Amino acid sequence: MGEYILARGNGRHIPQEDKIFGISNRAKEAIAKKGKDNVINGTIGSLLDDDGELVVLESVDTVFKHLSPKDYAEYAPIGGIKPFKESVKKAAFGIHVPKGYIEAVATPGGTGSLRNVISNYSDGGDQILTSDWHWAPYNTIAGEIGRSIATYELFTKDRKFNVEAFREKSAELLNKQESLVIILNTPAHNPTGYSLTLEDWDKLIDVLTEEAKCGKAIALVVDVAYIDFAGDEEEYRRFFPKLERLPENVISIVAYSLSKTFTLYGTRCGAMICVAKTQEIADEFKRVCEYSSRGSWSNSAKVAQVILSRIYGDPQLLAKIDSEREKYRNMLIRRGAAFSREAEKVGLEIVPYDAGFFVSIPCDNPDEVSRKLEEKDVFLVPLAKGIRVAVASLPEEKCAALPAIIKEALE
Repeated sequence: MGEYILARGNGRHIPQEDKIFGISNRAKEAIAKKGKDNVINGTIGSLLDDDGELVVLESVDTVFKHLSPKDYAEYAPIGGIKPFKESVKKAAFGIHVPKGYIEAVATPGGTGSLRNVISNYSDGGDQILTSDWHWAPYNTIAGEIGRSIATYELFTKDRKFNVEAFREKSAELLNKQESLVIILNTPAHNPTGYSLTLEDWDKLIDVLTEEAKCGKAIALVVDVAYIDFAGDEEEYRRFFPKLERLPENVISIVAYSLSKTFTLYGTRCGAMICVAKTQEIADEFKRVCEYSSRGSWSNSAKVAQVILSRIYGDPQLLAKIDSEREKYRNMLIRRGAAFSREAEKVGLEIVPYDAGFFVSIPCDNPDEVSRKLEEKDVFLVPLAKGIRVAVASLPEEKCAALPAIIKEALE
């Protein structure tokens, strides 16, 4: 009997269960049997405190609890309520707003932004370009709408951004396609924790400026889901004005999410924000992306849009939330530093890590290593090229203990 009974395969391979959620469920079962102190669950892509409870910013929670039914029960316009669209631009860019024509469209998280970009800026059958280390659902998002993912090697042998590999692969795809969508996940990249430096950005923009001379449409998507947990909020936004240098046929689109920054994971709210060279291109962006929204999820949940609007309408509240977030960001930075320090001490190679929710360890047989670790009640996510550790969900002492355990499993 084939894999499908009544559903159409449409060229997709759909596993029996999602790999990450499957491992996470086994970790929860182990915790229920043996107690949380005896299990390391490094699978969860949310920020947890040292007791394993989800971090929710208190000030955001207070705003939530003071909403009226109209604030959350009423439909939002397809592109988002007006105060949200203004607030989300401030949230995304901070003081580093690029010059250009900027439009925002509300989406259900960063995932909705990616889906809309791929749908509107590529053709059926196209390949979407991202790095070899990448968030696995990029493949699902592209595959669901008849595209696929092509990759370039993210790092050189000396562990720097591989601009030559990026140049080669983008040129190859532009040669055989009429357009190209590129997904860059930075800063605090999922799954490696790498952040492009300002120098990396200069090189990347030089490559795109050169390749854009072919006259084809290029959409550069910057997935900034983890931007506010990378380090100093303004320092890590300094790359945004560099987008101004891109030529007219390259549109920059920022995929921004409220999930991590405002601990609003379950409200599924984000925005896609374009930086375009002309008003016509920005207007087209708004029109086509709102049309795609209408044909998929219709409109995004209103509740988080209202919350963000209230936060940016009250400077004192915004300052309070920034201060709360800083405390948790520092906790996360300490966890990442503990893991990196111990990895160096025990001689465990990790992929270049700067900041963020995840650290990755390169290895040849990730599934096998993951199974070995499970026998020791250590639950980590196997990827195509290695193992991912969610330092965001582990207390500092477990982050420090892990490298030696992983090193042993690899040997």
